[in-house]
Amino acid sequence: MSKPRSLALPPRTRAYRLETTRGGFAVLDTAPDGESRGTVLLLPGYTGSKEDFLALLGPLGADGFRAVAVDGRGQHETPGPRGRHAYSRRSLALDVVAQAAALGDGPVHLLGHSFGGLVARAAAELAPAAFRSLTLLSSGPGRVARPQRIRVRALRGALALLPKERVWLATRWLDSRGEEPGSADPPEIVGFLRQRWMGTRIAQLAGAGRLLLRDPDGTARLAALALPVHIAYGAEEMVWPVPHLAAAATSVGAHHTVVEGAGHSPNVSHPEELAARLAAFWDHVDATAGAAGEYSGG
Repeated sequence: MSKPRSLALPPRTRAYRLETTRGGFAVLDTAPDGESRGTVLLLPGYTGSKEDFLALLGPLGADGFRAVAVDGRGQHETPGPRGRHAYSRRSLALDVVAQAAALGDGPVHLLGHSFGGLVARAAAELAPAAFRSLTLLSSGPGRVARPQRIRVRALRGALALLPKERVWLATRWLDSRGEEPGSADPPEIVGFLRQRWMGTRIAQLAGAGRLLLRDPDGTARLAALALPVHIAYGAEEMVWPVPHLAAAATSVGAHHTVVEGAGHSPNVSHPEELAARLAAFWDHVDATAGAAGEYSGG
């Protein structure tokens, strides 16, 4: 989960419901500053939401990109079915393809953070013509690391047995252990995190958790994509093993970005640097007419 440091909307950003052939989705849509260099669709991670990209939207817009962050089905402000089976990999991928089409800008650059990367991969495999490139941010083509699998199993088990409010209080207590004095989240952030948790469907949390636990190694399928691929993460990433991410980038022939000093959410901790690295990749993609695997910039 990413935790936004501020809830203020960046300049030229509006919140609305994006209507698609698969229903409406809550989005934050940042217009480019000046002539557009392309459109980017941003997918959040497990227990996350579109607000995970608030710090990144401004820099991307300033760099000339239209940046659209979305709540997937059952996440935060987007309604979703109650049945777990509605959150299959294919269903989520079809949603993303519909979102890209509804933006009306032709093929878009697709970025998925954490669990959003799993969904982004599935969408790119399903409809590669809908996308100009694929970026996996803090997300690998395989299962999460063992400590994270334990946490996901514990969360799914708790949600099956306990009221959602009780699970929220327990996770807040666990997350607060080891915090430095005076480092507690401000009340508006705590209020937002609780609202997001309570608004997210239990079926979505259960279904997404199941996909994280069972996701097979998709390196071969990722390499076979007819799209330029970018694997980016923080040097202190802990959800996916860093050696596995580096090996995947090499195996796939993807552009490889490591953000020094960042953990699982460079989109929150290092948004300016990340935006610059993303923009450089996307510019090269466009300059080489989508020739995958040729970008060697650092």
